[in-house]
Parts: sequence; structure tokens; C-alpha cells
Amino acid sequence: MKSVFHFLAAGLLAAAAPGPAAFGAAAPDPILLWPQGAPGEKGNLGEEKDLTKPGDGLVAGQSVIRLGNVSQPTLTVYRPPPATDTGAAVVVCPGGAYHILAMDLEGTEVVQWLNSIGVTGVLLKYRVPARPGRPRHEAPLEDAQRALGLVRQRAAQWGLDPKRVGVMGFSAGAHLAAALSNNFEPRVYEPVDAADQTSCRPDFVMLVYPAYLTVEKEGDKLAPELNVTAQTPPTFLAQAEDDPVRVENSLFYYLALKRAKVAAELHVYPAGGHGYGLRPSAQTVTTWPARAEQWLRSLGVLERRK
Repeated sequence: MKSVFHFLAAGLLAAAAPGPAAFGAAAPDPILLWPQGAPGEKGNLGEEKDLTKPGDGLVAGQSVIRLGNVSQPTLTVYRPPPATDTGAAVVVCPGGAYHILAMDLEGTEVVQWLNSIGVTGVLLKYRVPARPGRPRHEAPLEDAQRALGLVRQRAAQWGLDPKRVGVMGFSAGAHLAAALSNNFEPRVYEPVDAADQTSCRPDFVMLVYPAYLTVEKEGDKLAPELNVTAQTPPTFLAQAEDDPVRVENSLFYYLALKRAKVAAELHVYPAGGHGYGLRPSAQTVTTWPARAEQWLRSLGVLERRK
């Protein structure tokens, strides 16, 4: 697939993404990622809860769930209607600076969009905040490797195609998705069961307003955990030029993909800031889901199973 820069200037509005209520009265039951407890956890974080404060900002006029103190990671599997189910799946990594998880803005609303295009959305609730004495992405990477392997290992049980299992992330969650796409062999934890014997390499990757991909004070060289090679999966990136997290994260990561001859598509928009998820605005950056859907179609991810 040809790697492209896509700059949009015309004013287009994305369709609004339905919220969690679109799933009906009850969400699917979460699956405990580590039945015997996550590696190295001491159970001293306190209660897992929404840490949103009254003064925290709204996004597109709506509040955001900011889930904190996560020590028991889970997967929640959201299936599309059987009539439109393609058999593809995407593990979704919400962002939140490795401090909290934006569980609706970059989680449940995202899996609802994936369901609308026939893809199973697998929402990953990974460990936050960063653990003292460990790199901020280290425990979440354990969770992400475990999650991808578990989804692929259960593909037959869940009616999924094990060759169409991708990962998607936003902000810090995009960094986690990129870390997973460059760190899939070996496992960074001691394997615990058959799921850890299954490949955790994503088949494709989507990074939306990614953070932490480069080191600014070192000339925007890639972060050391992102060793891009020809084995890095095909990647989609979308970010706004005025993103305070810096569009250089996407630009320099794309260039590394290009040098490694990894199929990649980059969309850079003139304005839009950071942390918009799928919620529409007058900025063209919120049309990125349409571009992502086209990209998935170009890879064959959205073809119906025969």
C-alpha cells in the first residue's frame, strides 16, 4: 500500500459517535486479563474509580470518564451485529497520559464505531497510573501483549479471524499500541498459560494523536522502546498540526516506518488540538474515522468472511 500524506483543508463534519447507551441496557461482562493477578502487583493503589473532578474540561460538550487506580486489567468484548460481522477484531487502548484511562471518549465510543463497520471491539483496561520504579509503559505493555495473545488464542471460540486482529490507541494508548507493534517477541513477562504461547503481533495498527513516540530533546529520535523494523505491522496515523502533544510524534514515526518499508498512511490536519476521540467538531481532524475505515478496507480487514 502506498504511504501518503493527506492534508485536509475543507470544512467537513464527522458523524457523531453513539455513546455506551448504544450497546443496550448492559455492557458485556469484562474478562480478567490475569486470573492469578497481574505481574508484580501489590494491591496498594486504592479503589479503582472515576477521578473526574467538577472543573475538568468537557469534550464536544460532554464529560469524560477518567478511570484511575487500575490494578486488575480486563478485556471487554463488544461484538457487531451478526449480519455485518466481518470476523476482524481490534484491541482498543484508551489514553490518559499513563495516569488515567479515558474509558468512554477513547474506549466505549470507539468500540461502538468499530461495531458499526463490522469489527469486534475489544476494550483493554490496562494498568494505570505508572508504577513507581518502572518505565511508564512497562506494566501496560505486559497487559497489551497478554490481551492480543488472548484474543488470538480465543479467536475460534469467539468467531474471529486470527489473521485480522489489530490494535488501536489514542494519545498514551497510541504509544502503548506502537510499543506492542514493535515488542511482540519475546513476552516481557513470564508466560502463564496457552494464551502466552500464541503470537501477540498485531496484524495492523491505528494510532490517533499519539504521544511519547519521539524524544524531543534528542532531535525527535524515536523512543528507545520503538525499534521499528520490517516486521512492524501496517500502520495508520492521524494527528493535528496544532496538537500540544506535538505532531512530530506522528511525522517522525511515519518516517521510521517508511525507512523500514512498512506500509503506512499518515493524515495530518491543520487544526483540532488533542483528545477529541470520535466526537465531532467543526475541525476536519474529526473526519479521521472515515479515513481509517477506508484504510482498513484497503487492507482487506473489512471483507466479510466466506
